[in-house]
Amino acid sequence: MILKIAWRNLWRNKRRSIIIQSSVVVGVAAIILLDSLSNGMLVQMLNNQINTSVAHIQIHKNGFKDNKLVKNFIGEPEKVKSVIDRNSHVKAYSERVISFGLISSASNSSGVYINGIDPDRESKVSIMNAFIKKGNYITSKGNDDKMLREIVIGEKLADKLNVDIGDKVVLLSNTPDGSIGSDLFRVSGIFKTFSSEIDNSLVYIPLKSAQGLLDIGDNIHEIALILDDYKLADNVKDDIRKNLNDDYEVLSYSDNLPLLVIQLDFYKQSAYIITVIVSIALIFGIINTMLMAVMERIREFGVLKSIGMKNSKLFFMILTEAFILGVSGTIIGALLAVLTYLPLSHTGIDFSIFAASLESFGVGAIIYPVLLLENVINTLLTIPLVAALGAIYPAYRAIKLEPVYALRYI
Repeated sequence: MILKIAWRNLWRNKRRSIIIQSSVVVGVAAIILLDSLSNGMLVQMLNNQINTSVAHIQIHKNGFKDNKLVKNFIGEPEKVKSVIDRNSHVKAYSERVISFGLISSASNSSGVYINGIDPDRESKVSIMNAFIKKGNYITSKGNDDKMLREIVIGEKLADKLNVDIGDKVVLLSNTPDGSIGSDLFRVSGIFKTFSSEIDNSLVYIPLKSAQGLLDIGDNIHEIALILDDYKLADNVKDDIRKNLNDDYEVLSYSDNLPLLVIQLDFYKQSAYIITVIVSIALIFGIINTMLMAVMERIREFGVLKSIGMKNSKLFFMILTEAFILGVSGTIIGALLAVLTYLPLSHTGIDFSIFAASLESFGVGAIIYPVLLLENVINTLLTIPLVAALGAIYPAYRAIKLEPVYALRYI
């Protein structure tokens, strides 16, 4: 009975009901879309790092992460690869040679982070080949000493060195015995990624060319792994570590990107705080509107109390009205947010005007929102409750009315 009366009361004044409902719709849609955009930005930052250089798991000689010396290469790499091959969750892996060095052209020079890779294996672990803007990705493995070796560099670095496709550059780096290794390379490709730091500091050369430049024979510094499910990274890391001794360090992406992972976890928690802030604002709006509704219906409440309606029923009738508006507004707002989110999740939102700032964070100019089910459920459960809470004070004012005064109220 209370539900039926509350429903009828809502549509006796459609304008007032629509105003309250609209505020709920806008609040819910704003919360869900803001959550999806912020979460999408952080997830994109994490995925970009994983898919370019970090991978899901990295294996090095113990201590290499903190001290990237040329001589700190992996001992017995075949033993490590046999352990990797036994794990069914490893989708692909790539061997890498990593070192700091200096790149020079006829115009300028710059410090760089040298990555020696096997192009066939690396393409299964990273997506750097997809960022090639000019020229081609590395095609040779650097086995032919007669061929001028290939190098792929970032767009910002190419501009700094004033080089283009086909131009020659010289790479220099320390060798294990302390001497300087140098070699001549031809620019075969120029890439542009989501990160200005990567575009300005990373270069890619064939694995054999890197080993020759550093004079380390067939040794490697890193094995990068991609799994069939990134959520299994810690489990696979522990499994591999059990089968290797203390001469090796096995690191998951959360070990290599701790700050980014913490930011992602922090945002998931802060999403609740954002919901609470919006809810508080919504409560005051509902209190104001419902209080006006109570003042307009003083005579009605006087009649109801005169014919014997208990204060408890009157109280819950007003709460039910607010709850119905909260539920309906939440459902409409959630549907509106999801319908807006679906196309944006595929096309992304173009923030080209902030491209320079976003690239410094490693995001890219286009952000793809990511909607988490837990955020939607949290909003669907919270807002109707908030709407009911916002009606408590107006309902309290209604039950405090004296019937005689209410009946004579004009």
